[in-house]
Formats: sequence, structure tokens, C-alpha cells
Amino acid sequence: MKEIKFKTNVNCNHCIAKITPFMNEEKRIVEWSVDTASADKVMTVKGDEVDEQMVKDALAKAGYVGETISN
Repeated sequence: MKEIKFKTNVNCNHCIAKITPFMNEEKRIVEWSVDTASADKVMTVKGDEVDEQMVKDALAKAGYVGETISN
């Protein structure tokens, strides 16, 4: 399973609630989470066919941004 990490501006549980419908409507995403305790608010997204632009688009629809973190 592919895993991609993003630096985001998703700061709190309210923000997570706001992005949840957009992330969950993308069926290629199997699992996702945001570490709001980290300085970079790291979002981890997993799925076999997940790609960076798809995640960035879902975040943008909710009014947030994500920047891919290099492994």
C-alpha cells in the first residue's frame, strides 16, 4: 500500500471534521490521519492508487492546503 505524507494547515479537530467528507468521498484513499500535535500538521494518506494531486484537490475543496513531504 502506498503512503504519502503532507505538511498541512489542518490545525485542530474542527479542521479535521471539515475535511473528513472530502477525504472520505475519494474511494482510492483507504486510510488517512492528521497529526495536529506536530509542528507541520502532518497528514498521512494511504491507498493502493492514491496520488498527491488527488489529496491536494480534496484538501483544497475544504479550504485547506497540503504540501508533499519528501521521504
